[in-house]
Amino acid sequence: MAQHAPPARGVRLGRPAGANGSVSTVSGVVLLLPGVSRFSPGPLRPLARALARAGGTDGLVAHTVQHGAGPQEEAAGWAADEALRRYGDVPVCLAGYGAGGRTALRAGGHGAVNTVLALAPCLGVADEEGSPEPVKHLAGRQVLIVHGTNDARSDPESSFLLAARAKKANRSTCRFEVHSDGHGLREHQAEVVALGVDFVMGAMVSGRYSRPVTDALAAPPPLGLRMPLASGFGRSLRG
Repeated sequence: MAQHAPPARGVRLGRPAGANGSVSTVSGVVLLLPGVSRFSPGPLRPLARALARAGGTDGLVAHTVQHGAGPQEEAAGWAADEALRRYGDVPVCLAGYGAGGRTALRAGGHGAVNTVLALAPCLGVADEEGSPEPVKHLAGRQVLIVHGTNDARSDPESSFLLAARAKKANRSTCRFEVHSDGHGLREHQAEVVALGVDFVMGAMVSGRYSRPVTDALAAPPPLGLRMPLASGFGRSLRG
């Protein structure tokens, strides 16, 4: 596979976490897409550590995408290409927070992507041209959106409306609400991270999800798109 230059200066993949650091053992790649500020990573750092612990022996590796000044969707697309160049034909998950969550949803149509995780995505009602956020390209992917109900920076109703449209194009779409939490998802970070790990591992490694995720994927709208994230989620999963 030909090597493609980054779309803008400064775009690169961070150091790998998981898969024992061996290229030969990698079976899947999680690309972590941060928000606008590197000083507010939200739950991405603990998510990366948790994924490395949970999936490293199964060949899962995580990289943070350090993007430059260009469009973040282009950076995400380059990162997916770079993951394929490094590791071969492996499935890719785009996991983003804030503006990175929006990027994960927008770039989810890349041919290598099979999983999209959007945490507190910063979405508008419409894009710059006045059209709603696209969703048809998410068909065939496993999609999870997580949003705090008290998010004052990114309207949680926008992600619900997008999820409702995405569900029509892709039944493998679900959304969890973190009640009383804000944009940073700090109050229930442990549960958010556990949910993200459960979803990514199920989509990319085991093919199995916890009961709440299974129920959310199977439930018709709006039930599966307003699924409450239970306090203590993850403490006894698959126990």
